[in-house]
Formats: sequence, structure tokens, C-alpha cells
Amino acid sequence: MGSLYRSSGASGAGGHGRVLFRLGQCVPFMIVLFALLIELSPAHDVVTGPILAATPALASLTWGPKGIVSAAVGAGAVTVTTATLHHSWGGQVYSNLLSLLMVSVASVAVSNAMRTRRRIQLDQVRRVAEAAQQVVLREVPDRLGPVQMAGMYLAAEAGAQIGGDLYEATQTRYGVRMIVGDVRGKGLPAVRLAAAVLGAFREAAHYEDDLAEVMNRCAAALRRERAVPHAAHRGPGEDLAEDFVTALVVEVSDDFVVRVVNRGHPPPLLLREGKVEALMPSSPLPPLGLEDFVPALSSEPESYPFTPGDRLLLHTDGVIEARSPDNEFFALADAMEAVYPCTPPQFLSRLHQGLVRHTGGRLADDAAMLIVERLEDEESLVGEAADSPGAV
Repeated sequence: MGSLYRSSGASGAGGHGRVLFRLGQCVPFMIVLFALLIELSPAHDVVTGPILAATPALASLTWGPKGIVSAAVGAGAVTVTTATLHHSWGGQVYSNLLSLLMVSVASVAVSNAMRTRRRIQLDQVRRVAEAAQQVVLREVPDRLGPVQMAGMYLAAEAGAQIGGDLYEATQTRYGVRMIVGDVRGKGLPAVRLAAAVLGAFREAAHYEDDLAEVMNRCAAALRRERAVPHAAHRGPGEDLAEDFVTALVVEVSDDFVVRVVNRGHPPPLLLREGKVEALMPSSPLPPLGLEDFVPALSSEPESYPFTPGDRLLLHTDGVIEARSPDNEFFALADAMEAVYPCTPPQFLSRLHQGLVRHTGGRLADDAAMLIVERLEDEESLVGEAADSPGAV
């Protein structure tokens, strides 16, 4: 799976914290400059040595070893310059330089120890995230029944590997069934809701013959999860209406037809003979979790021809809503038509490269893609293998 990370401008609490951090980084160098101004003013009798000796320790709070050494060199330069200018070389100056050296060495040692500790903690968090990813978002197989496929997840959260987008594919007695969905929001609450929907799909896909009922089971799982008081971590002013999931359930069987149930999700894109067609639903349905706010509508699966060589791309809105630096949306259909014939993994890789070029590597929302290619039916493949010259 690939990953992209969000790099947005300062905004809200996160932006305020970044500004404070940058100001904190400037403090040691501002102290050095302040001490230099004092030494060059008529008030140079004020002793600045103890203040300058503290700058490496202050730098260690926000800088690494290079920043600490830079602050120490600046403080030392001020001490040597003013001692030479005022002819004040003596025991006090040497004591200040010795203190500066000792504090600098100690600060570098402490900084390295803290960085090592943070790296160990980060490695542990990554291992936990990888384990969670394997549970929530499992890699799709290269081949299931009459289709070849590949999946890709792109997380917007900095350093994250999972988020609010979801997908799954499984072989059942009814055919190959897939789901792609998008949970409102990001972070751990979105992951929790995504896990509930995926869990319901993995169970219902094998036991429900009606594809619409598979989607209904996912909706019921979402309602149960939302009913848990602490499940969604809703903040002040937020309510249950803000916890919803757009989802798309697809079934590919042996009759060269793809069946789709769409609950408020971007329509899948069908690539046939180099041309892309969006499989728009004839009757739009509300996302999972918003059934009570929309009149009851028919949720019967809609069928479309899906013949050998056709490719179907299931995706989330993080792909089509990705913006360029010029604020233009990513033209996913055009990008699909521009990809030369290749395997499904290579196809997704080239779409990924195009998305990265379009956005400059800055994805504002989680994005998931699942590509499915229809093959000849399995009986035909077996017959072709038996008739081949190398067959025994």
C-alpha cells in the first residue's frame, strides 16, 4: 500500500502550536542577540555570562545537536568578542566559557538520549499501526475468481497508515464481492466506524444472497457503533447526524455482469476499450447513517455489463477532490484513459504517480482505490490451458 501525507498550512490549534514552537526555537538566539546588545551598550557592566551559558540548555528543548552547537557557538562568540573589546579577560570570562562548554556537552548528550527514546516510542507506535492496518485494511489478493485486482490506500494524516477510508474484497458463493467506503472525518473515531462497517461486510458477504441486504447489514453495524456513548468521541455541538459513511458494494459473478449498490458514494468508473464511463445510480441513496433523514428509497442492486478486458475502478472522494496548487480537481477519468495497458498493480501505481504530480505530494484527505479487471470465465481459462502446446 502506498501512503501520502498531508502538508497543509497552519490553521486552528495545530497552526497555533506550530507558531509557538517556532517562537520557542528562536528564544536561545534572541538571548544571544540581547546579550550582545547589552555588551555593546553603555550598560556593558551587566554580567551576561550566566545568561549565555544557559542558551544551549534552552536550545536542547526545541533543537537537535546542530541547533545546540549553533547556540553555543553564538554564545561563545559573544563572550570572546566582548571580552576582547572591553579588555576584560580574566577568571570570570574563563569560568563563563567553561560553564558554556559543560552545559553544551550535557545538552547534546541529553538531546541525543531524548531523540533515541522518541525514536523507540515511534517504532513501537508504528508496529501497532501496522498490526491495526492488517486487521482493518487487509491487502486484497491479486486474483479472486474471474477477476484480477489491486488496492491502494493513501492516508492524509501525517505519519498515519490507516484512516477513514475502507475497502475489502472477498470470494463468496455468490461471486466476488467488494466494498469501498469513506467515513466522515479522520483519525481514530473514523477508524473505529470503518472497522465496524468492514466487520459487518466480511460476515454478511458470505451469508446474504441479496447484495442490498449486505449493505443493510453494514448500516445496522454502523448504527450499533454510533450508539456506544464514547465510540465516536463527539465534541460539543456535534450529533449523530455527523457520523455517516458513504459506501459502495459491488458483486462480480460468472455472468459477465457487475452489480452495484451505491449509498451516497462516488460512482465506480468503468474502463472499456480505452474509454471511461461512470456507473451513475438511477436512484440516489443516502449514506449509511442518514437513513432516518431521507425518505425510503429502493436499494435494489443495479446491473451493468462487465465483459473480459473491462476494468472497474472503485475509489473514494479523496481521489477526485484532490486539488493542484492552482486549485484544480484531479481528472481521474482522463488519467485512467491515459494509462497504457498494464497489470492492475501497475495501473494503480501510475494513477498514484499522476495524483502525486497533480497535488505536489500534498493530499488533503484520505484516498483509497481498488481496481478490478474482468477475465475470461474460469472454465474458458482451464480449456485454454489444456489446449496449449505445453499441456500434458
